[in-house]
Amino acid sequence: MKKVLALALALCLVFALAAVASADWAPNGPVSVIVSYKAGSGTDNTARILAKYAEKYVGQTLVIENVEGGSGSIGWSQLASADPDGQTIGFINLPNFSSSIVNEMGTYTIDDFAAICNHVTETSIVIVRADDDRFPDLQALVDAAKKEEWSIKASTNGPQASNHIGAQAFANSAEFTYIDIPQGGTADQLLSLRGAEADFAVVKLADIAGQEAEYRILAVFNDERLPELPDVPTLKELGYYDGWLGSSRCIAAPAGVSEDVIAFYEAAFKAAMEDPEYIAAAEQAGMATDFKDAAATAELIAQQQTFAESLAEGFWYEEY
Repeated sequence: MKKVLALALALCLVFALAAVASADWAPNGPVSVIVSYKAGSGTDNTARILAKYAEKYVGQTLVIENVEGGSGSIGWSQLASADPDGQTIGFINLPNFSSSIVNEMGTYTIDDFAAICNHVTETSIVIVRADDDRFPDLQALVDAAKKEEWSIKASTNGPQASNHIGAQAFANSAEFTYIDIPQGGTADQLLSLRGAEADFAVVKLADIAGQEAEYRILAVFNDERLPELPDVPTLKELGYYDGWLGSSRCIAAPAGVSEDVIAFYEAAFKAAMEDPEYIAAAEQAGMATDFKDAAATAELIAQQQTFAESLAEGFWYEEY
């Protein structure tokens, strides 16, 4: 049985390589992959794992370029202004990307990008430091926050970025106030929490991959408990935020690239995400791979833009 499975996987790999090789376009040199956050961030970690296994399907070296700053807007501005020749692509983080447009942090809009595919979709979680005995569970955190207004601090990944949205949604549903300590990205957000500058944070599960022992996960933003965290309750079952919340990491190119370019990368990344070696590495890293094709990813980007625009006055605190 194992030999049959191995043969089937090998044949799939051969067919995938053949399909990419027969494409009408292919990059003619190293491909720049813009990641709008610093090295070591959640996006950077997942991007590097994908790039490692995608290179054999792309046929070129994928060079990760960390262009951090402005809660991602500097990197997305660079991606939007790159030549639409297929030699530069990048990661778009939802809903951070959408919020950056709403808050006019860059001059780009969703029309300045061409969707290629979705890579991962991640569920948000509420965490505290593992050695913080004040908060053995979520209710203890809520009770402490309600004792006095603005008494609890949360580190976030930037104004109205994904993890800030999560912290605000949690606080709104539990009816408490907190002081926001915004950082330039998730890596700095976690550093702030570990350094005791903050009391809690909302991140995605993959953001703490390999660092799980340093944190206590109090709750997840989902309708049901996650299979990988069967003992961690949902916010919904605890009587707070009653749905899913998280983020997606998509791959896009500058608007104006040809359909052949989109088709090439769509096929290459799909093949990479179905590669057994990639699957094993992704599982080890706790990555929630969620391939969506170019059309579905474009629809997702549009939906998240609508979501970000719907966070009307009253959702956000007016001071930090």
